[in-house]
Amino acid sequence: MSPALAKLSALLPDLAPWRASRDFRLLWVQGLVTFFSSAMAMIALPLQIKEMTGSPLAVGAMGAVELVPLVVFGLYGGALADAVDRRKVILVTEAGLGLLALILLVNALLPEPMLWPLYVVAAGVSALAGLQRPALDSLLARIVPHEHQTAAAALNSLRWQMGAIAGPALAGLVVAYAGHAPAYGVTIAGFAASVLLCRRLSPAPPAHDAEKPSLRGIAEGARYAWSRPVLLGTYAIDLAAMFFAFPNTIFPFLADELDADWSLGLMYAAGSLGSLVLGMTSGWTSKVRRHGLLVVAGATGWGLAIAAAGWFGNLWLVLLCLAFAGAGDMLSGLGRSTIWNQTIPEELRGRLAGIEVLSYSVGPQLGQVRAGAMAGWTGTRSAIWTGGVACVASVGLLCLALPKLLTYDSETDEDSLRRKAQQEAAQRGTASENSARDSTAGTV
Repeated sequence: MSPALAKLSALLPDLAPWRASRDFRLLWVQGLVTFFSSAMAMIALPLQIKEMTGSPLAVGAMGAVELVPLVVFGLYGGALADAVDRRKVILVTEAGLGLLALILLVNALLPEPMLWPLYVVAAGVSALAGLQRPALDSLLARIVPHEHQTAAAALNSLRWQMGAIAGPALAGLVVAYAGHAPAYGVTIAGFAASVLLCRRLSPAPPAHDAEKPSLRGIAEGARYAWSRPVLLGTYAIDLAAMFFAFPNTIFPFLADELDADWSLGLMYAAGSLGSLVLGMTSGWTSKVRRHGLLVVAGATGWGLAIAAAGWFGNLWLVLLCLAFAGAGDMLSGLGRSTIWNQTIPEELRGRLAGIEVLSYSVGPQLGQVRAGAMAGWTGTRSAIWTGGVACVASVGLLCLALPKLLTYDSETDEDSLRRKAQQEAAQRGTASENSARDSTAGTV
């Protein structure tokens, strides 16, 4: 292989997790199917509310009914993931999401569709997502080898970005030309296919001494997170970055100020495009050991790019900055995911995954409130660039307060080494059980 081709190959995504784990392959495909199918409902549901009410407030109320179930069930889902078979949690919640899509379909087929079921379903989807996400996230730490966690995070992010770009675009065409009911029908079919894929996953039972879900168990997970400066740093930096520099809610006003209403869709897609480009060239991240630096560099890049997007008055420069922001966000996400999966003990992984759900879902919600309030007070572009500057400043302050995040090294960190040994012991135990089972079968 020529040196040029070797360098190019090193940039391509690392497929080691795909080759090493059958369960990872199943989850990757299942997630892609779910992203595309659920995008239909994500587009159709708010559009249906808009057409039924003509009220922006009625559409925005979806966010209000979704937030509380996500917080409550996200925390409970974390405790549940440590206490029961994670495969069963994923199966049941996927089936539940399919049933909720069926309710949307039946309602859409009524002569006069009702409004209240749409909000009930939105709250139900948020609750089931909160229950499911910790089980999904914590399962990754079990099925992917310790040294492949960064590559697995990159492949999962790449899958998500593919769905985020193509899914809504396809959904928009289906809703526009076929209507709400066919879109909900596609969602149901997607969840049915997802359930079939999840049934093929290997069982993921809890530890023999696992406790039942309880407030005490949730508090134990929170105490563990608080006692680990590296983990605390990942949560705090993500919350700060999203709170200060998540301006998506005011993009329509930015498009107006730039006299380019037609560019609104490009603004929403630019971040995903930047993340996709980084994902397609993420091979080098598999060789990184200092994942805390990825978190800090990505969050800093995100803040600087958002500040630049608010400062520039040229549309194409704004879109370029938003793309760079998306790449920074993905880089930070790769570092966070790797640290979580490389350091958190198996018996606490679900509960900490519940806390992670809050760290990356509450921040954007509060960030949209901040951006909207600042835009009303100081103007749209000022709200964007000052938020980016505040993001960079807060990341710097958090690095001073939590210096262990910057010095984290996956090959020397005590929690990382302990988790690696735990995973290797579990793999040896599984191999011994399989060998004993094969030996018994051979004597029968």
